[in-house]
Amino acid sequence: MTAHTPAVRFGTNRAGRPTDTRSGRSVRTRIDSLAGRTRNESGHAVRAQVSQILLRPGDETAPPAGRTFSFGPFRLLPTQRLLLEDEKPLRLGSRALDILIALVERPGELVSKRELIARVWPDTVVIEANLTVHVAALRRVLGDGHGGNRYLVNIPGRGYRFVAPVEVLEEPTPSALHTTAAERVHNLPAPVTRLIGRADIVSTLAARLSGQRFLTIVGPGGIGKTSVALAAAEELIANYEHGVWLIDLAPFGAPTLVPTALASALGLEIRSENLLSSLMATLRDKHMLIVLDNCEHVIEAAAALAAEILREAPGVQILATSREPLRAKGEVVHRLSSLECPPASARLGAAEAVKFPAVQLFVERVAAMMNDFELSDADAQVVAEICSKLDGNPLAIEFAAARVDALGVPGLAARLTDRFRLLTNGHRSTVSRHQTMSATLDWSYELLPEPERVVLRRVAVFAGDFAPETASVVAGDGIAASDVVDCVANLVAKSLVNADVFGSTVRYRLPETTRAYALEKLMETGEFEQVARRHTEYCGDVFERAEDRWGTRSPADWLADYGPLVDNVCRQPSGS
Repeated sequence: MTAHTPAVRFGTNRAGRPTDTRSGRSVRTRIDSLAGRTRNESGHAVRAQVSQILLRPGDETAPPAGRTFSFGPFRLLPTQRLLLEDEKPLRLGSRALDILIALVERPGELVSKRELIARVWPDTVVIEANLTVHVAALRRVLGDGHGGNRYLVNIPGRGYRFVAPVEVLEEPTPSALHTTAAERVHNLPAPVTRLIGRADIVSTLAARLSGQRFLTIVGPGGIGKTSVALAAAEELIANYEHGVWLIDLAPFGAPTLVPTALASALGLEIRSENLLSSLMATLRDKHMLIVLDNCEHVIEAAAALAAEILREAPGVQILATSREPLRAKGEVVHRLSSLECPPASARLGAAEAVKFPAVQLFVERVAAMMNDFELSDADAQVVAEICSKLDGNPLAIEFAAARVDALGVPGLAARLTDRFRLLTNGHRSTVSRHQTMSATLDWSYELLPEPERVVLRRVAVFAGDFAPETASVVAGDGIAASDVVDCVANLVAKSLVNADVFGSTVRYRLPETTRAYALEKLMETGEFEQVARRHTEYCGDVFERAEDRWGTRSPADWLADYGPLVDNVCRQPSGS
């Protein structure tokens, strides 16, 4: 040390953390303070030099070895700033990690918000929203509340308590294989399972980001938007000098927390109420990719933030995911399609069927639970039909695959008529809206304004495709025809209705699972009989015209006009 550097004496505080015994401050706080005052000749801080001097391995004044905290499937190594789940490192922001350390050191005790803020942001004035955001991120990583697992309990207005049993062990020697938070250039979670059937799309999106600043992946719930976005972002890490940063907006119900979530992911301290201008000042000279995940429930705030970033930070690119476009200036939309299923007319053996991504996903997920499972030729066609009835939706297919060990493939197929009772038991570590297929659709349905909910329920009586004018008649009771068409168009944008455009002709269709959900909602409201009657009356009127035109049109033209109506009548649901 230089003659101007104050001496530091190490001890430990009651939590076992290294402490400067002269001032009572932690070693890290003391280092930061010294680094702030110690300058080299050019005036730059030499924090790294101070850290190396004070914490040099083998130094007789270095802090003592730390401890390992074990709870559930997790091990927390505070000295290495590492959280493991089943011995696999988890990616957790530095502030969230500090909060976890502070709580785990005092299991079962109430730790006040003031204590946590003082511990995590020493000598810094921050607003309480910082703490809320980082606690939400911590809960998400721990899977708190999923599968009956509880780790953190909020005591309203007071603070937090760590409630899981904690075992304290000696911390092992740091491994060179583990990367510290400070060394990371991204915060993307490590993939847990292999991404199936999306390689071409991932490559395409990665390539498009080389020429587009703002790209949004849009699709229905469970289609795999987040998985595809993370895979594309992972490919691009090396391209960005200042890293790739994931901001998961799903836990944040208040739009005002959207900028705060971005600030926390970037490790920025919030010192004023004028957060957005501070964020833009920080991002202005950065070259990075920001992944805004799950934007649909705070879409206005996410769109405003994206627009501000595009305007103020020319080196920053945005990859977003949402169930509908953000409709912000400069946005390019990529609609993520379902996994490809075998054609209904195909009669395939097992070897041919598994070439289709939907079937391949089904087989891999079943095999993960049943080691001896192999798709047989006898079951190949049944599995193909299951995947098709589930619209090639990856989440729905995974739910179905999880039932094979109890029901077998034929038994699973026979029970798909009651799909919402069947498609449950998602992974315990996933968010609640992905625990069941019904919860996934609830998330989208509850975000709809009431007129769009009404129209979605009513068009569920169409078993096949339908035209805009048909929807206006059947779904238009109490709603103007033009408003019905607008609602259907909005439902298309929000990934709840599919649209097929053939020149000047547009046909709409509900995915099978969405239709089943909307029919249940229609029956719950008591409207089913009334809507079904309007549908039947409309079909009767059209069939009278169809009969009159049978002799004046070619069979091909007649079927093109009236074939879909035949399908709707034949497959009309009953109210039972």
